[in-house]
Amino acid sequence: MNVSQAILERRSVKAYDPQHQMTEAELNQLMSLAMLSPTAFNIQNWRFVVVTDPALRKEIRAVSWDQAQVEEASALIVLTADLQAWAKQPERYWQNAPKPVQDFLVPAIGQYYTGKEQVQRDEAMRSCGMAAMTIMLAAKEMGYDTCPMDGFDFDAVAKLLNLPDDHTPVMFVVVGKAAKAAQPRGGQLPIEEVVIYNKF
Repeated sequence: MNVSQAILERRSVKAYDPQHQMTEAELNQLMSLAMLSPTAFNIQNWRFVVVTDPALRKEIRAVSWDQAQVEEASALIVLTADLQAWAKQPERYWQNAPKPVQDFLVPAIGQYYTGKEQVQRDEAMRSCGMAAMTIMLAAKEMGYDTCPMDGFDFDAVAKLLNLPDDHTPVMFVVVGKAAKAAQPRGGQLPIEEVVIYNKF
């Protein structure tokens, strides 16, 4: 399947076959592809919590408006962000680059993020959003359906996952085999309304 076809066929599926299990190899493939998603300064600030414990998934469903896909999809991936990733040994992010590149970029990371909490958070949201799309398109190519989700109690999920204080939940992506097709598209805005050239 090419990328255009995956984009056309990707839909937010709500009903999944609860009996279908993804293999460990499939999950590893999906997560390996997700880790190729872009991040500013290559800080790789996403953290993917793959929830496999059935009891924990049941608890997460209870704080996610009782949405069945949280528990019944083959995989529940909670995309979280390390808001302080930029400050944690940033030299790691450029260890394979030529020394002049390292000498320029590693200090630039600190200069860009230090003391700017909103920038740190905004960057985390962008990074996780791009990673979520990577997961959804890769899953489609693998023959799976997905649903991105933000309908949950963020504080309760953070507590259930034992997230560190400098991490925040961003969204879920559930992955599995559709038990029921997605509803027809609700309606797309015309391209003229959403694509603006140069200036409004």
